Amino acid sequence: MQVIRKGSAPAERGTTFTGETTLERYLAGGAEGISLSVVHFKDGSRTHWHEHPGEQILFILEGRGRVGTENEEIEVGPGDVIYTGPGERHWHGAAPGASMTHISITRGGPPVWGEPPE
Repeated sequence: MQVIRKGSAPAERGTTFTGETTLERYLAGGAEGISLSVVHFKDGSRTHWHEHPGEQILFILEGRGRVGTENEEIEVGPGDVIYTGPGERHWHGAAPGASMTHISITRGGPPVWGEPPE
């Protein structure tokens, strides 16, 4: 068993995001390739397009956000859960004029990053 205390993960600036985003990695690719991060998006910032080799689950903690695929864009808020299947190209982040924080749980290894969304 491992206990990881709140605030023990160093905050880092994301390099695959538009705008100001801070990432706290609490687990990074354990035995099953499971990662858990808390991501803070400022006013309208979001990830670049990306795909995960395994699933991704996002749990929105606070604020107002958006998630998008090739075919749709959906506004999300506190308590919403977003499931993305393996290989599904997508992005996520804060809505314009808002901030948003989510927990990200992934498995299967690191994402493959693409270009920023337009």
